[in-house]
Amino acid sequence: MKVIKFPLKSPRTLKISMIIFVFTVNICSGQSKPDRSLLALSKADHVLAIIDPTTLTVIARVPVGSDPHEVIASEDGKTAYVTNYGGGSFHELNVIDLLSQRPLTNIDTRPLIGPHGLTFAAGKVWFTAEGSKAVGRYDPGAGIMDWCMGTGQNRTHMLFVTANGQNVYTTNVNAGTVSILVDTLLPPPVGPGGQVFPGAKPRWEWMQTVIPVSKGSEGFDVSPDGLQLWTAASEDGSISIIDIAARKLISKIDAKILGANRLKFTPDGKRVLVTSLRMGDLFVYDAQSHQELKRINIGHGAAGILVDDDGSRAFIGCTPDNYVAVINLQTLEVTGHIELGGPDGLAWAIRK
Repeated sequence: MKVIKFPLKSPRTLKISMIIFVFTVNICSGQSKPDRSLLALSKADHVLAIIDPTTLTVIARVPVGSDPHEVIASEDGKTAYVTNYGGGSFHELNVIDLLSQRPLTNIDTRPLIGPHGLTFAAGKVWFTAEGSKAVGRYDPGAGIMDWCMGTGQNRTHMLFVTANGQNVYTTNVNAGTVSILVDTLLPPPVGPGGQVFPGAKPRWEWMQTVIPVSKGSEGFDVSPDGLQLWTAASEDGSISIIDIAARKLISKIDAKILGANRLKFTPDGKRVLVTSLRMGDLFVYDAQSHQELKRINIGHGAAGILVDDDGSRAFIGCTPDNYVAVINLQTLEVTGHIELGGPDGLAWAIRK
C-alpha cells in the first residue's frame, strides 16, 4: 500500500483553509434550497414538507400543529402559513420561515374559530373560519387581524381571493352554497327628498351574494380568465358552474364524482381536474365541452391538487396512501410518487 504524505501547514494557512471550507459549505447549503419549492402538509406526521419539485425529494420537514389542512406561501416565497382546523374548533395559524426552515410564532385567530381554507393576496393572509361562519384577514406587516366578515352559511370552508383583494369567493359545504363577497363603493346616503346629507361621503362596504349549489360542494376554483367558478359536490358528485359577473348558476354537470374533494383549472383554462376521496381517482374534464376526458386511478383517496405553472404536471395529495402522486398532464399518466404521511394541502413557494 502506498502512503501519500501531505506537507504540514502553518497555523495561519490552516485558518485560511478553514474559512474557505466554511464559506464553501455555506454556499452549497444555500444552493440546496431551490428558489421554487413544493409545500405539502402531512396530517399524519404533523409537518410541512418542503420539496424540490425538480428532484421530487423532501429537503426539509418543519413541525406544525396537530391538525394541519391547508398551506399557502407569501408573495415573496419567504414565509408559509398553515391552518390548524380541528374539525372547525381550533384557532391557530402556524407560521414557517422558509429560508431558515423553522417554525415562527403562531397566530391566534380568536374570536374566529376553525380556520381551514386560506390564500395570500394583496399582501395579506385570508382564511375561512368554519366554526364562526366567516372569512378573516391577517396583516403580516402590522401583526393584526384587520378584517372579517360573516357569511351566515354552514361550513364556510375553501377560499379564493382576487389579486387586488376586492373579491372573495368561498364554498359553504353543509349549506350547499357559494358566497361571493365584493368590496363595493356605495354612494353617499341621501335624505327623503333625495338630497345628500351634509358631510356624507361615498363609502366602501362588503356586499355578499349567496348562490345555491349542491350540498357537499367543497373544492372549487375560478377559471384563469376570471369568468367562471366551478365547484364539485361530494354528496351527489355533480359539478356546479357559476357565471361570476352575473353571480348565478348557469350549468350543472352530472359527473357522479362521489366524494369529490378538490377541483383545479389547468393554467391555460382548458381542462379541469377533480379529485375524489371516496373513489381515489383524478377526473379530467374539458372546460369547454364539459365532457370527461379521462379518469386516472392514483390510489385509495385523492385530495389536494397543485399544478405546475406551465401546465406540464399535477401533484395530488393522496391522504390514505401516504404519498403525493405526480401526474404528467400531457400523457395523463402517473409518473411518480413522493412519500409523505397523510398529505393534503399543497402550495408553491416562489422566492423573489
